[in-house]
Amino acid sequence: MPLRLDGTIAAAAIKEDLRRRVDALKKKGVQPGLGTILVGDDIGSRKYVAGKHRDCAEVGIGSISVELPEDASEQEIINEVERLNADTKCTGYIVQLPLPKGIGANKVIAHVDPTKDADGMHPDNLGELVAHIDGANPAPQPCTPRGIITLLEHYGVDLNGKDVCVLGRGITVGRTVGLMLTAKNVNATVTLCHTGTTDIAEHLRRADVIIAAVGRAGFVQPEDVKLGAVLVDVGVSRIYDDKAGKYRVLGDVDPSCYPRSSACTPNPGGVGPMTRSMLLANVVEMAERLLL
Repeated sequence: MPLRLDGTIAAAAIKEDLRRRVDALKKKGVQPGLGTILVGDDIGSRKYVAGKHRDCAEVGIGSISVELPEDASEQEIINEVERLNADTKCTGYIVQLPLPKGIGANKVIAHVDPTKDADGMHPDNLGELVAHIDGANPAPQPCTPRGIITLLEHYGVDLNGKDVCVLGRGITVGRTVGLMLTAKNVNATVTLCHTGTTDIAEHLRRADVIIAAVGRAGFVQPEDVKLGAVLVDVGVSRIYDDKAGKYRVLGDVDPSCYPRSSACTPNPGGVGPMTRSMLLANVVEMAERLLL
């Protein structure tokens, strides 16, 4: 049976460590605080933000919630960004994406103070990711890529010298996880596949590790997987199940691939909990830097 890379278990261990660090910060007069800016009434985004604040409560991080209506102007959103930049109670924050149509997400994110960028997606912090080839990056790092690598480390999956095939070139996972995997402290060799890649299956079959982040349910099939490969499923697709009469969440890796793997993430319950715990870690680390 393949090793189950359970993100819920790994995230619980991370949260326990963060609780101790938050307590230590409070004794020194520093209260970590996570801010969120939510624009509009998207149900998925609202649930996701609420979950982040529940996570904060678990480890003792303060919460600052900003909600704006769907018709908020770009300048109104930027004003709230600037307010959190100046708020000493907020040690890190996120602007929940996607933003309503007509709002320039890149323009809004550019106004975020890089030292408070809890998502690690500010251009300055992405630049730091490129610059630190050794992996010793002091800037906040993108949560999902960091969560993937931390999950593999938690279960003792050695990436040194391994061939890793990443599916998807989105900036939140594909392009950024490639940079982190090729840093000297991880030392993997990465192939990044996307819609322009010829014969993706050929690349998959050579891979020691597959990280799938394309958002296409069941994209990776058993014939694409080398025996003993490690499977990391980041994809989330909501597919309507006619028999059950409800939507199901499916990943990019078809479950029939699991028997061929040496280790695999469940979906849900794999990468998702790690992403959320890395957001908390970024906020705590930014608070710790205030004491340096």
